Amino acid sequence: MRYRRFGRTGWEVSEIGYGMWGMGGWTGSDDELSVAALHRAVELGCNFFDTAYAYGEGRSERLLGELLRSHPEKRLYTASKIPPKNRKWPSRRGFALDDCFPPDHIRKCVEGSLEHAGVGSFDLMQFHVWEDDWIEDDRWVHVMDDLKREGIIRAVGISLNRWEPWNGIRAVRAGLVDAVQVIYNLFDQAPEDELFPACREMDVAVIARVPFDEGTLTGTITRESTWPAGDWRNLYFVPENLIPSVERAERLAADLPVGLSMPDAALRFILEEESVSTVIPGMRSLRHVESNCATSDEPALTDDVVEMLRGHRWNRVPTPWSF
Repeated sequence: MRYRRFGRTGWEVSEIGYGMWGMGGWTGSDDELSVAALHRAVELGCNFFDTAYAYGEGRSERLLGELLRSHPEKRLYTASKIPPKNRKWPSRRGFALDDCFPPDHIRKCVEGSLEHAGVGSFDLMQFHVWEDDWIEDDRWVHVMDDLKREGIIRAVGISLNRWEPWNGIRAVRAGLVDAVQVIYNLFDQAPEDELFPACREMDVAVIARVPFDEGTLTGTITRESTWPAGDWRNLYFVPENLIPSVERAERLAADLPVGLSMPDAALRFILEEESVSTVIPGMRSLRHVESNCATSDEPALTDDVVEMLRGHRWNRVPTPWSF
């Protein structure tokens, strides 16, 4: 496992981190399998774990707390997220800070996350949605500063809405955040345009999420794919998204050189970007943990392969189903 500097915090984090949404709220989650996968990730050198209050309403955070207590000898970095008070994902233009993150709500949720995990502090606490206009209402800044002074959190981050990498640049340039979590993958390359340069300039860490485009870039989703009732993917992979996604994945698969799988290409493409501190694939099985962590040991992609992959960029804009 290779490690990267996590922006101005100076933390050395595994370039393959662990996204814990799937084990908290997706259908088919099994705590016993999740725990085994988490422990295997630690064995393989993974030391950055990203969860959220909303992932199973604390279920994922509880699993993370158990992991920490099982490995007191390891320095494991913990990240969680504060849910918006109005429970609207993503945020929308016109939402005020009081709609999503009034100061008392921030503190209450952070304390709730600590209780779920059974820990005294988190390394990184992120806002689960974000509007850049909120930098003009500094009440959130003051409460996060208070939490840092109290030793409850060590760094502050924002998680950007899907396909809106521009909607965090003001917060980055204002020096108000230590980390930005953004969707960045083979299809969604837009963060490279403005967000990543701003993060490099301000020494802000980048957490790349959704590396497999919610599964499309694993090559396992087809036009006939369905999910159990209640699974959020039924809302995301509506026909106007499922069909184009599968078609683009098929074109990508046809372009890959022999020996390079779609999941491997997806992760290695992200790791080519120097702005990325860690990428957090969702992993619920030992097989996924082992294959994803092994990517860190692979050599860099050749220039011609990177150029080919860049040609699969897909510029998308938010829609009613792209929460």
